[in-house]
Amino acid sequence: MIGPLLGVICFYLVIFFIGWRAGRNRGEESVSELLTAGRRIPLWIGVLTMTATWVDGGYLNGTAEAVYGRGIAWAQAPWGFGLSLALGGAFFARVMHQNGFQTMLDPFQQRYGERLGAVMYLPAATGELLWTSGILAALGTTFAVLLGVDVRLAILISAGMTVTYTSRGGLWSIAYTDVAQLIMACSGMLICVPFVFAHFGSLGEVWSAYQLKFPHTHTLLPDGFWGREVWGWGDSMLLLILGGIPWHCYFQRVLSSPTPRVAQRLSWAAAVLCILMALPPAALGMAGAVFDWQGHGMKPPQGDFLILPTVLRDLAPQWVGTLGLCAVAGAIMSSVDASIYSAASMFSWNIMHKIFRPEGSAADITRTNRRMVLLLGGVAIVIAVQVKSIYLLWFLSADLVYVLLFPQLLIVLYARKISREGVIAGLLVGAALRLGGGEAQLGIPSLIPYPAGPDGSSWFPFKSFAMVCGGLTTLVVSRLWGSRRDDVPWLHPAKAADAG
Repeated sequence: MIGPLLGVICFYLVIFFIGWRAGRNRGEESVSELLTAGRRIPLWIGVLTMTATWVDGGYLNGTAEAVYGRGIAWAQAPWGFGLSLALGGAFFARVMHQNGFQTMLDPFQQRYGERLGAVMYLPAATGELLWTSGILAALGTTFAVLLGVDVRLAILISAGMTVTYTSRGGLWSIAYTDVAQLIMACSGMLICVPFVFAHFGSLGEVWSAYQLKFPHTHTLLPDGFWGREVWGWGDSMLLLILGGIPWHCYFQRVLSSPTPRVAQRLSWAAAVLCILMALPPAALGMAGAVFDWQGHGMKPPQGDFLILPTVLRDLAPQWVGTLGLCAVAGAIMSSVDASIYSAASMFSWNIMHKIFRPEGSAADITRTNRRMVLLLGGVAIVIAVQVKSIYLLWFLSADLVYVLLFPQLLIVLYARKISREGVIAGLLVGAALRLGGGEAQLGIPSLIPYPAGPDGSSWFPFKSFAMVCGGLTTLVVSRLWGSRRDDVPWLHPAKAADAG
């Protein structure tokens, strides 16, 4: 394993050097430079850094895991997140950029006040941490299978390196390393596919065998589409599509664009690239699902989440597996830096600056941001070593954002009459209905008797139900209690155009 280990070390050193040097591209120390790179990131870099942020290790490992264990119909994240980026570009990117916001939380604080708006940081930051932990766990398991390296050591080294160049270089380091990491992830995955499929007679053979193994879930939509199972499937799809919008790592790239039009274009271009990037890991997961492991004297993966590293280790030459490992590592590092930096940025600007130290200078905000990058990176590492399923953490991170943040973001940008009382009521109702559904994989019992099947499993789309009820509660309570008409620029096209 010395050769692969040296290859990974060289890859890490190259990425670290790029991130370290890219920090020199920063302009003068200012709030705009810290939070949005001075709105100077060009379209091509914006598209690649947006794609790299979404195509993380959880994306690659999770897609292979779903295709291998449950069928293509349950590999929902690729085109769910792709549609999410497309909708974000169509309905959110322009209005956010035109009004000169620094973070995703700015419109909340402008309409509801600094303290109530800051409450939105809790689900936003928690979602970022869970997402970061999931992709770090993907890296740890990949290293453990391919190199025999301890999971915790792999997570610690990778996260430590990423946090170091992120805290120094900010968004410019993230952007330039994302470009290099995306190129590595794309080329590494593509090179692996033909070597793995060389174990089969033809692509048709693989597809036929896969159809036999997953007769009802081998296509994008499960068979029996109008049965009860579709409600759970649809619930997960809406969670990914709509819940994929209110993430600050998305809006940070939108707000870093030179113009609102560029912000829209990078969203749409990244949506296409995200879907295309899912094809190689899906193919590898399919190959692993139909390969006769025992017939070839090999042990199958000890868990669905280990399928991608196992395929790279056992069905490809060592040097090809090393490229695949570097691809996964690159994808993970490109998302860890973005996620941690976005959570730190919101705290530095929306919490520390606007609430506790409004008189603070740009240098104070920068110092706070660096400290938060270190703190949040450490918390993400602690969570990552406890993970059991990469795909589970992926969905949990989106749960909070989908149920609590999406309806509130939609309302704060487009509802003319809204009140603080309505916002608080909507958040409480959404949280209660979601938590009441429980989470079996985490041992959280269900407290609300949502409809269930004969085997006791819930088929009712309670996540979407909680999201809709939370949003409706905000609108209804605002009408009945404390409703007022806000004179904010984005609700008036002429004023918004002047602001932009």
